[in-house]
Amino acid sequence: MSNDTPTILKKIVQRKHEEVAERSQVTPIKELYKTAEKARSPRLFTQAMLDKAATGQPAVIAEIKKASPSKGILRENFIPAEIALRYEDCGATCLSILTDRDFFQGQEKFLMEARAASSLPVIRKDFIVDPYQVVEARAINADCILLIAACLTDKQMSELNLLAHELGMDVLIEVHNRAELDRALQVPNRLIGINNRDLHTFEVKLEHTWDLLPFIPEDRLVITESGILNREDVTAMQAHQVNAFLVGEAFMRAEDPGKALKELFFS
Repeated sequence: MSNDTPTILKKIVQRKHEEVAERSQVTPIKELYKTAEKARSPRLFTQAMLDKAATGQPAVIAEIKKASPSKGILRENFIPAEIALRYEDCGATCLSILTDRDFFQGQEKFLMEARAASSLPVIRKDFIVDPYQVVEARAINADCILLIAACLTDKQMSELNLLAHELGMDVLIEVHNRAELDRALQVPNRLIGINNRDLHTFEVKLEHTWDLLPFIPEDRLVITESGILNREDVTAMQAHQVNAFLVGEAFMRAEDPGKALKELFFS
């Protein structure tokens, strides 16, 4: 991480390193590998997104998260399996499950429950900074992992991406600006997520995605993240040939997350 890295991100990453050390004492990585070998076969996350986007319909990664650091509890009635089923019934292409405990009140079991209830591919959304977490992701049946460029050096990003692929998982690399994008494009991977939220000001601008599009090769699938709140936002993205989305907070606050997804993307 650089000196420009936001304080909250530094705090989270520091905690992640502590968490990995704590978990390694309980379950050594060699044991995790054994569990990962017995895990269910990975579902094709990237292919599912590419196939759906190619049809002209929105390819939606629907997120399941209980809380956020800035807004607290998002959903009191939080049953991951039920939410996953509703998302699948209402047109989601993939699922994103928050597993971070300290900042998002997530748990690994949330991912396992959601994946068991649904046939959709699932990404483990967490702050992954160590190989231990990658193996752990496969051990809990994740099909894909998130790598956040702002959290990682070039070497870390490359090595964690390679390990995920060796374990049969896909990878979504998230960027916030041109410098992070240039770094991410050096990594052999299909999915690029552009987060429209400024990590310093927390301001959200859809223009972040549009501004970076000219610099992204055609063989990458761009997934826009944050700030997709209404049909106008979806239409604006599609007008810029962006047809893949990661949305969560808006759905989590709705009485019926699946219905909210359907109304936003497919009504």
